[in-house]
Amino acid sequence: MSALGKLLKTPYVARLLIASQIGRLPMASAPLALLLFAREAHSLAVAGLVVGAYTAGMAVSAPILARIVDRWRQPPVLWGSTLLSGLGFLLVALSGHAIAPTVAGAVLGGLGTPPLEACLRALWPELVAADAVAAAYSLDIAVQEVIYVTGPLVTLLAVGIAGPPAGLVVAALLQLVGVAVFASTPAVRVWRGVAASRHWAGPLRVARFVVILLGVMCAGAAIGSLPVVVTGYAEAAGDRSLSGWLLAAQAVGALAGGLFYMRARPGGPGRLPLVTAGLALGFVPLLLVPDPGWMAVLLAVAGFSLPPVLTAVFLTADRLTPAGTAVEAFAWIITAFTVGSAAGAAITGPLVGESIRAGFTFAPVAGLLAVAAMSVASFARRPVPA
Repeated sequence: MSALGKLLKTPYVARLLIASQIGRLPMASAPLALLLFAREAHSLAVAGLVVGAYTAGMAVSAPILARIVDRWRQPPVLWGSTLLSGLGFLLVALSGHAIAPTVAGAVLGGLGTPPLEACLRALWPELVAADAVAAAYSLDIAVQEVIYVTGPLVTLLAVGIAGPPAGLVVAALLQLVGVAVFASTPAVRVWRGVAASRHWAGPLRVARFVVILLGVMCAGAAIGSLPVVVTGYAEAAGDRSLSGWLLAAQAVGALAGGLFYMRARPGGPGRLPLVTAGLALGFVPLLLVPDPGWMAVLLAVAGFSLPPVLTAVFLTADRLTPAGTAVEAFAWIITAFTVGSAAGAAITGPLVGESIRAGFTFAPVAGLLAVAAMSVASFARRPVPA
């Protein structure tokens, strides 16, 4: 039986994966839903502010909610955060396009984003055999790409049927359904945080982990730059809808990379910088700026190494961080990637204004910075200074 088959036959694995995917769909669908809602009555700048408020709320709350989970249990935090996020989405939908409640609702929607991703990754060592944990991480990261393909489609369908407020309502409902199934799973209900001495800095007191977060931020910046430059590429080609197909090709490449990497063993300290170097090199051919068909192929190649990088990051974080901080450590990784992605998008915008090739230059440069950080964290003989 294949590694994938064995994992999916393990009790609760398929249920938790599906529930997590449903509950995390708003991470991809909500930004578009907020953008479409705000654009009904406001400029693109205001709409961007609304989406930024949601993303900022999500980045701020993720480590805080995860720290509470580490010290307590998963279900109460998941339920409480989901209700807060749903309230935020409903506030936006009922705001009548007034700016203050719209922005406030977007912030609440982000602050209440349930930490399903971090919670699931903390469960893997409890659910599967030790030699299958790396494969479980790879599978989880690979199927996550489905979110970024289907999430926007769900929003467009809901908006097409019942208007922009429906996109927000559907996001809230999906989140609620996913959390309901996830939190009611026996393996989740019996999970408890590890009893350990606590430090105010949590996993951030480990300097090598902080350096890894810097590397993750750079990798996130590289990935986050692609939607911006791909949109510019599609507009230059005369068909803005091409951007959706090209980004879907990147997601398909990442899905294939995650499924392929399930067969790999965790590896030693050199694995993390090695796979990160593969990610950085995958961006270089994009500088050729070929025709759309070849661009789709190159974007798929560029996405292939992302799941191996994130798998290696999570395994390294699990090894480096103190006992009782696993969920928070994973949340910091997710936050670092999110912040990096937002920064990459912001930096790439002006570059695309210069030329499409200049926009594509940013990703390999950010990738090289990620390789440098991962190398320092992996090979430093003495502890990295805090």
